[in-house]
Amino acid sequence: MDKGIIILLQIAGLYAIYLVGTAIQNLFHLFIPGSVIGLILLFILLSLKVVPERIFQRGISFMIKHLPFFFIPATVGVMSYAYVFKGKGVLLIGIGLFSTALVMALAGLVTQWMVRRREQA
Repeated sequence: MDKGIIILLQIAGLYAIYLVGTAIQNLFHLFIPGSVIGLILLFILLSLKVVPERIFQRGISFMIKHLPFFFIPATVGVMSYAYVFKGKGVLLIGIGLFSTALVMALAGLVTQWMVRRREQA
């Protein structure tokens, strides 16, 4: 099968998991976003090996390779609300930088923990 079609099918599969997460959120009126529920569902499916990793590998690699394009709408949205940054802009930028560093540090620690755990198994 053509590589482009495989990537499209894999991205469609990821989108289907997102839609299932959104449906679960709407069905049970949860405060957790449907995208997060879909991500947890994908994690569970991959962890329990219900779905092999190779099924989504090319689609995920494609999306990560083109990740900067996904930030363009968010950047334009921030530019539309520039007046919010007018009075407290330095504080908001500081909070943004701190929270980004915190997320990066926590992600690194969790990754190291998971790698050590995998090596012990």
